[in-house]
Amino acid sequence: MNSFISVEEVVTLAAQLTFSKYAQKGKYEMTTKSLKEAMLRGDVMADKCPSRAILNHVTSRWGVLLLIALRGGTHRFSELRRKVGGISEKMLAQTLQALESDGFVERISYPVVPPHVEYLLTPMGEQISEKVETLADWIESNLAHILKAQEQKSEKR
Repeated sequence: MNSFISVEEVVTLAAQLTFSKYAQKGKYEMTTKSLKEAMLRGDVMADKCPSRAILNHVTSRWGVLLLIALRGGTHRFSELRRKVGGISEKMLAQTLQALESDGFVERISYPVVPPHVEYLLTPMGEQISEKVETLADWIESNLAHILKAQEQKSEKR
């Protein structure tokens, strides 16, 4: 007999317990279903939500630029460093490690001397890189308006 319960069952139980706690306080607007969905999805607005760390990796200055740079296919470390102007080796390595740990980047190391390492986007990385590229494209296409707004704001100071 298996004594383990599935993640789905844990979420359902937690949702029911949380609902009971809220119901006792007279907050009946919460439903088990919506809480369950929220727990499965995550809540980026919550202080302890793990999606915040991932969001930070993806939307950091170097995360965005590396995800866009990797859209062009497989790249070596030195190619990425040249492609993303201004990034240090340390930040490149740290950002690639973070994106790899999140499942967005695959690192392929070949057992040769000197070491040969390549980086490419995973299918999930392709999806998120498309989103951040859209954001970067919007910023670029609206850059004149943004710079004008910044200038106007600084003149008022």
